[in-house]
Amino acid sequence: MRRTTLLALGLLALAAAPAIPGEKGPETGLDLPRYVSLKASKANVRRGPSLSHRVDWEFLRRGMPLQVTAEFGHWRRIRDMDDATGWVHYSLLSGHRTAIILGSLVALHDDPAEESRVNAYVEQNVVVDLEACEATWCEVDADGYSGWLPKEEIWGVDPEDVFD
Repeated sequence: MRRTTLLALGLLALAAAPAIPGEKGPETGLDLPRYVSLKASKANVRRGPSLSHRVDWEFLRRGMPLQVTAEFGHWRRIRDMDDATGWVHYSLLSGHRTAIILGSLVALHDDPAEESRVNAYVEQNVVVDLEACEATWCEVDADGYSGWLPKEEIWGVDPEDVFD
């Protein structure tokens, strides 16, 4: 019985190892690390990947961008913008990409260029939907206002992320 316990702990330790860029998740085959968003308006973040692990805190904001750094069964280890980590059940996460505004007041431009017309401003900590990202700019939707902003103004994308 003791040997089984040690084996289970060893597997858990492997699942909790930091993701290596380009690595694939053992459960989904998707890239690790990767960004997702919180599907639920409330989610428990646990110390380990099971219901028997203690709840360390709760997320109370639907759409919050998170980074998946490990997979273990139906559980995903996540990291938030403050570098806090924990385990969340996969059913509480969505593949829909969101980001959170870092700057105090960020301009949304018509085009991915500083000299393009500004059509709105977005305040710090607003969660936006990611529509596309180029080398240094991302197109976002913020409660019906669309536009482009520099990548360094948001959390939820890596510098090398390019998609449409």
